[in-house]
Amino acid sequence: MIAPFRLFFALSLGLLVPAGTAFAQSGALPDEKPKVLASFIPEAKAIAPGQTVTVALREIIRKDWHTYWVNPGDSGAPTVIDWHLPQGWTATPPQFPYPKRLPVGPLMNFGYEDEVVLLSQITAPKDALAGQNATLNADVMWLVCSDVCIPEETKLSLSLPVATSAPPADNETRDLFAAARAKLPHASPWTARYDAADKRFALMVESPELAGARPKSAVFYPYTDGFVEAAAPQAVGTAAGGLVLESTTGWKMATAEKRSAVDKLGGILVLTGADGRVDALDIAAVPGAVPAASVMLQAGSDIGIVEALLFAFLGGLILNLMPCVFPVLSMKALALAAKRDAPEAARISALAYGAGVLLSFAGLALVLIAFAAGGAAIGWGFQLQQPLFVTALALLMFAVGLNLSGLYEIGGGRLAGSGEKLTRTHGAAGSFFTGVLAVVVATPCTAPFMGAAMGFALTQDAGTALAVFLALGLGFAFPFMTLGFFPAALRLLPRPGAWMNTLRQVLAFPMYGAALWLVWVLSQQAGSEGVAIALAAGLVLAFGLWVFARAQAANGKRRLAGFGIAALALLGVAVTASYAANSTPPSGAQAAAVAGDAIPYEKYSAVRLEALRGEGRPVFINATAAWCITCLVNERVALAGENVKRKFDEHKVAALKADWTNRDAEITALLASQRRSGVPLYLYYAPNAREPIVLPQILTEGSVVAALEGPR
Repeated sequence: MIAPFRLFFALSLGLLVPAGTAFAQSGALPDEKPKVLASFIPEAKAIAPGQTVTVALREIIRKDWHTYWVNPGDSGAPTVIDWHLPQGWTATPPQFPYPKRLPVGPLMNFGYEDEVVLLSQITAPKDALAGQNATLNADVMWLVCSDVCIPEETKLSLSLPVATSAPPADNETRDLFAAARAKLPHASPWTARYDAADKRFALMVESPELAGARPKSAVFYPYTDGFVEAAAPQAVGTAAGGLVLESTTGWKMATAEKRSAVDKLGGILVLTGADGRVDALDIAAVPGAVPAASVMLQAGSDIGIVEALLFAFLGGLILNLMPCVFPVLSMKALALAAKRDAPEAARISALAYGAGVLLSFAGLALVLIAFAAGGAAIGWGFQLQQPLFVTALALLMFAVGLNLSGLYEIGGGRLAGSGEKLTRTHGAAGSFFTGVLAVVVATPCTAPFMGAAMGFALTQDAGTALAVFLALGLGFAFPFMTLGFFPAALRLLPRPGAWMNTLRQVLAFPMYGAALWLVWVLSQQAGSEGVAIALAAGLVLAFGLWVFARAQAANGKRRLAGFGIAALALLGVAVTASYAANSTPPSGAQAAAVAGDAIPYEKYSAVRLEALRGEGRPVFINATAAWCITCLVNERVALAGENVKRKFDEHKVAALKADWTNRDAEITALLASQRRSGVPLYLYYAPNAREPIVLPQILTEGSVVAALEGPR
């Protein structure tokens, strides 16, 4: 008679081995040597009558091969121990430690690599005779896979002396058993519920403290296959009252009828804490409503603190070349040229500019950290998702442009036209606020290296995040601070003269252009009503600054009256601009923008992405925003060409646009899943690929085509 364990294992292998061997990548057969070395190890060297001893099945697995957990995932079979014990002796089923996700082509397995230890409890009968040896035999069977799957089995035997009293644990094996027990799941102290729909599977652990701990990662492994799609990604976030994990429903809950037949869903939730410690919770989730995660937790970064600081510095350095900061940096270059022959003044100006930049980046970091601590999902450029901020920034650009045009002066009278007077108007305070302004206008741009650095920063503690932001600021300020501290470099600039007045007025026009662009961004967020409000505020601002300039040249009561009128005008600007925050967003704005693109985009959603990937379609995701200049440049330079459009058609690529112009929790979750805190982000999923290709932040037609064509 065939033992039940052996029969079950044989039937499983009969179904699974052909599927596993289908993944072979070459015709060569593996060598005949065992891929797994198995042995029994007792925790104590003897056992007393009626007592229990833990026995470990230790499997040492050859490199590039793996064995399986209780639920093997899309294919495979778990290890089976068929015990043959003396009369009256008993053994428990083996306890499996938590597994890891093991991708195999388009499928996903759950199992172990390198080494795994399974624990069983062996109990001696009360009438066992002390002084005798008990022989514990077992047939052990497992499936081990790499490019092919091979069933292996062995007969193991363990001789265990029976002692009059229970001996202590063996010191030689203490560490092995301690490590094995640390990987066993334990009962969850919190209740859990799940919600399954046609596509969406969501699991919630009801624990505000667990959500507040913000684990680095969380992976759910159901005990039985088919309830959750094994290969689907699992996004982790927080909602009111707990931790939420979202994935894709498996075939066993694909219909309402099947879902109604499920009472409880058992499995383990493997959590990795901020300190790297791993904990596995044994949960039994009951059906119930699970809200969408309001904040998605970013995965741990692939880079460390040293790389993050270096990337931040390089990103800040390159940020100087981005189009959004050109007008302000041109102003700074003009100010340094005025100090060509005054090195001490140049150093003071450089220090003041650097202080303005660093303090601004520190302030931005603190705001981001505070929002994240409060549970908000925001990232780089988050402030430009607010119509009020966009309106205020547009008005600031307009005001700076009017200043450069000579309508008014700050800290002095009207510009008389000499380079010498221009020099005096750019003191330490002016340099400081130039640094602040440069940081403000830099936020719509993202430079290479910045994405990885910012993604790392926003998953770390406050001190580390602040250090990364300061490194970004230091890189941003470095060129002009260097120029100010090296007189030889300073003398390469032309001498001050009347040309500086002309250049200053010319620089007003990029500022006006920036203001117009921001008004266009506002039109995407607040519609024609928001634009009308911004234009009205601009008119009042221009009038107020004109009155301010007239008052500067007046005396006595006329001067005071002029300043009073200017103050009232500026108050009117603030009141008028505040209405932009309450403007109604344009209906269908995003759909119109998608329809107007050279590439026929669909609106991004996680559900649509999974549906397309389920069809085996290649998918390109363009995460962008109307206020992201880098994004707009990429779309014109790299994504609008006929060659790129032809390749999209040739490969039948589905294109999804994730428009982050306004706040969108689903797009924030997409960014977080790729360890990014802002746009642009370009992803390409090859057909049936588990992970996407992440394209560079500065795109070229060649880089897009190369991704679509794949490796050659």
